Amino acid sequence: MTCDGEDATHAPRPEVTELRPAAGAPGRAAPGAPDPQQLPRDRSQAILEAAKQIGALLKKKGHPFALAGSVAVYAHGGSRHLQHDADFAVLPEDADAVAATLREAGLPVRTPPEDWLVKTTCRGQDVDIIFQLAHQPVTKDMLARAQCLPVDSVIMPVLSPTDLIHSLISAFSEHYCDFGSVLPVARAVREKVDWNEVRATCGGEPMPAAFLFLLERLNVIEPREGQS
Repeated sequence: MTCDGEDATHAPRPEVTELRPAAGAPGRAAPGAPDPQQLPRDRSQAILEAAKQIGALLKKKGHPFALAGSVAVYAHGGSRHLQHDADFAVLPEDADAVAATLREAGLPVRTPPEDWLVKTTCRGQDVDIIFQLAHQPVTKDMLARAQCLPVDSVIMPVLSPTDLIHSLISAFSEHYCDFGSVLPVARAVREKVDWNEVRATCGGEPMPAAFLFLLERLNVIEPREGQS
């Protein structure tokens, strides 16, 4: 899905006069160090700023994509306490073109040992460009289901809640089953998810099935129809 239109704007805030230390005074940044006045308020804001810049860049170049991961959860109304990076889903056949766009913008591109993503760094934050979610390639249908939502102040395609939950719980296995990190996500978006679709696509696997059972027992979701 593509998102047309200008970035959202906010009403200007009145200027506040601040006292700043004189040159050489204690607390003043050393030459070459980042100006504290220009730093984001916190780590979550820094990740948001990186996601906004990458999203705006991909939009400008016309690459099909969708925001994923914890920033996508935030866009759907979840917690603003973001995880360690920003994630974007792109088509496998577009991976090289997206990497070229990032390089043209002056961003570094790294190819990790995993063969399902490339990595970049933006505003000091890690950004993953993913072309395979939970062992399944990103598809045109998946991107078509993405919803255009404001991410802080930039409108961009965001994975649908159903695809987002599917990608998270399909990744569970005997070697990775951190239910605790996904439970708050499921609570945040539960009313927006097609749980029957999630059950049909991944509920037959042991770990996803166990997580769905946990959600039922905690009254996060309704039990499967016909199940008492």
